[in-house]
Amino acid sequence: MTTIDEQETTVSGDDDHVSLVKAKRHELEQMKERFAKLILREDMSGGGKGVSSALVLSNAITNLAASAFGEQHKLAPMPEDRKRRWRREVGWLLSVTNYIVEFVPSQQTSKDGSNMEVMMTKQRGDLRMNIPALKKLDAMLIGCLDNFKNQNQFWYVSKDADESEKGVQRSDKWWLPTVKVPPEGLSEESRKWMQYQKDCVNQVLKASMAINAEILAEMEIPDDYIDNLPKNGRESLGDQIYKSITVDSFDPGQFLSTMDLSNEINVLDLKNKIEASIVIWKRKMNQKDSKSSWSSSITVSMEKRELFEDRAETILLLLKQRFPGLPQSSLEISKIESNKDVGHAILESYSRVLESLASTVMNRIEDVLYADNVAQDPSLLAKKRTLSSRPTLNDSNRQTPGESPTGSPTATTLSDVMGWSVEQEASPQPEEKEPEKYHSKSAKILARTKNSYMEKLEAYKLRSPTTRH
Repeated sequence: MTTIDEQETTVSGDDDHVSLVKAKRHELEQMKERFAKLILREDMSGGGKGVSSALVLSNAITNLAASAFGEQHKLAPMPEDRKRRWRREVGWLLSVTNYIVEFVPSQQTSKDGSNMEVMMTKQRGDLRMNIPALKKLDAMLIGCLDNFKNQNQFWYVSKDADESEKGVQRSDKWWLPTVKVPPEGLSEESRKWMQYQKDCVNQVLKASMAINAEILAEMEIPDDYIDNLPKNGRESLGDQIYKSITVDSFDPGQFLSTMDLSNEINVLDLKNKIEASIVIWKRKMNQKDSKSSWSSSITVSMEKRELFEDRAETILLLLKQRFPGLPQSSLEISKIESNKDVGHAILESYSRVLESLASTVMNRIEDVLYADNVAQDPSLLAKKRTLSSRPTLNDSNRQTPGESPTGSPTATTLSDVMGWSVEQEASPQPEEKEPEKYHSKSAKILARTKNSYMEKLEAYKLRSPTTRH
């Protein structure tokens, strides 16, 4: 077997071959560097004071995605060099999962024809199911960006261009290039094609969110997080939010309409409070020692705590559905930093970066569709200026859960896209029921069926999360 140096000498007369050998050598050095950092656990001093291998892999996938995809300011194919780098290096990191195995019983036939049961190693079940699904989502998302090659129905104008040359800006993100479409708007064919691309990205977003939520739910809650929690749900939520959740007649949609969700900080703060209260109520329901530090002076029955927890879970589901680009909560950060399961770390980070990219691509598609709407109805710009004095995270183009922007119902489910077969234990939901009305009784039934996050989305007939700017 010849070494790379020998190959380089042999083909020194061929410039193309020399370049190829040098590129392979560079890739090999990159791979060595990646796995050296993994083995050293990001402690380059070699003193053994680094973080866990799980966190190293999680950080590696996150940083790789940030450098490969960037901020995705425009709808355009990824440059070929970055696309190759992403596929190559994410493949290196995912290769670790090939060696995370579990023992499973298997039938083996001996030479005399008798059968015996032996234990064989097989890739761990959650990895065996989710890694191929995430790879499929990855390919779908990159393929969607590739579809925008050579399109000529819309174009971008630099943010530094003259005011008269600028296009339409849907959001307040002034640093993004503005979108311009023909004066009469997109053609009918292009409009349908854009909507189809949006629906495809919708499904990627829903599926990656579902996988990420499932993995985070399986991670253990760190003791440090629990130790810093208030002693009861009222203290965590505050009197106003606590009273709103514990009323007799509760509607999550109406509850959120009373909250100040005008900026990212407020939404994240509400999410942190809701998650903390859920952990508190769950611990109290599972707490056997009534004299423990978790006992409270305010006596709340087990049934009421379960009801309050169901309501809080429903609020969380709606927040995730409306604001997919929201930064990680305190609980999620705590889980990721304390997690020691390498398989969970890879699944969580890979699904998270795909969710983030899908959300960004959705926003860019919405920018084009908004510019098309303005071309057809210029009065939308005046309405936008009127609303700009009281902006919210999602008001730029919020759609009713369960309904597409054109009013048509969702036809494709997560299971259809991913090829998953999910057995629903919950009772079928009536088709005529208004999807935006979530009553506490239905929420309680849904929670008790122990459905996954994906199943909850389908049971509530929620579409993909709406975009956020």
